Amino acid sequence: MKAVTWQGKRDVRVDDVPDPKIQEPTDAVIRITSTGLCGSDLHLYEVLTPFMTPGDVLGHEPMGIVEEVGPEVPNLKPGDRVVVPFQISCGHCFMCSAGLQTQCETTQVTSEGMGAALFGYTRLYGAVPGAQAEYLRVPQAHYGPIKVPQGPADDRFVYLSDVLPTAWQAVAYADVPRGGTVAVLGLGPIGDMACRIAKARGAERVFGVDLVPERLARARRRGVETYDLRDFDHEKELVAAIHDETGGRGPDAVIDAVGTEAHGSHVARLVQQTASAMPRVLSGPLSERFSVDRLSALHMAIDLVRRGGTLSLTGVYGGSADPMPMLTLFDKQLQIRMGQANVRRWIDDILPYLTDEDPLGVDDFATHRLPLADAPHAYEMFQRKQDGAIKVLMTP
Repeated sequence: MKAVTWQGKRDVRVDDVPDPKIQEPTDAVIRITSTGLCGSDLHLYEVLTPFMTPGDVLGHEPMGIVEEVGPEVPNLKPGDRVVVPFQISCGHCFMCSAGLQTQCETTQVTSEGMGAALFGYTRLYGAVPGAQAEYLRVPQAHYGPIKVPQGPADDRFVYLSDVLPTAWQAVAYADVPRGGTVAVLGLGPIGDMACRIAKARGAERVFGVDLVPERLARARRRGVETYDLRDFDHEKELVAAIHDETGGRGPDAVIDAVGTEAHGSHVARLVQQTASAMPRVLSGPLSERFSVDRLSALHMAIDLVRRGGTLSLTGVYGGSADPMPMLTLFDKQLQIRMGQANVRRWIDDILPYLTDEDPLGVDDFATHRLPLADAPHAYEMFQRKQDGAIKVLMTP
């Protein structure tokens, strides 16, 4: 089959790889009909290269048609239409029962000290072959796949794999009171959708911050009060402007949907680039133990949120040597919640919004739809923010 493979920094290719097969009784194989390109994929494209191996199959946002199921998958049959969550979880361990599927004790990558295995990601998360491919082997298929109805286009449901539950959890963790205020830093796919969900769940005012014109314009069209970073000489001026709109206090919650790709730290960027250029035997331990993230978005979130407010971190951070302003966090009495989305936990809450009325705007959420064969171009376009690319779907 054809699949998108990682070959090196900024080098992805569409190659022939072996077709997936049933390996365990709880496996399924699906034929992929749509698969997304995620901002997390760009971390593999450029930042997390020390943890990749040439030939790794990328992607973790698929939906498709069930082709084959193992003998211990009673709830699926060939022909079923399904969305596959980006994490692999069993549904019956302590963590899954607690709604923490990203900590699944059955699929935890204990050899790396990490949580549940993920599709199409680094060896830290199991190096499981990913979903930017024609077919996908789905472990723990008795629990993971989400059956969806026939009829509507894939766009209606494909975001259940990642974008919708990640944004939903970001808003839930932010604990925005009904009639309250929330600021969202970063208006890429997750930040954009978090704004939509926050408004749908009753936030009175939603402030969105970015510096990409297309993202800002798109959020404004959905009633978000947007702020362009380029309009301010210093981030403190932006913080002051939003404070002025919230009685001088700051918003009740801030969602950081940027993570380690934030602008503003040239030193951290140099460390990331240096590690990615080193031999893998050295770069992996260096990145894992001494990585420094680009924390400008997180520092802005801490300054921006009101005292006693909540920070919800959904942007991916990977460093372990990051300086944190602990005095400020303590003095402002902030609550912080973070982590990969526990997809299955939120599905029943999200499904009522995926109707013909389309209150979250999923039907036209994608800005680009490309054949899988164009994946190298898709990655480059998305990474460089060219041609208004905000969300890319690919079709095998």
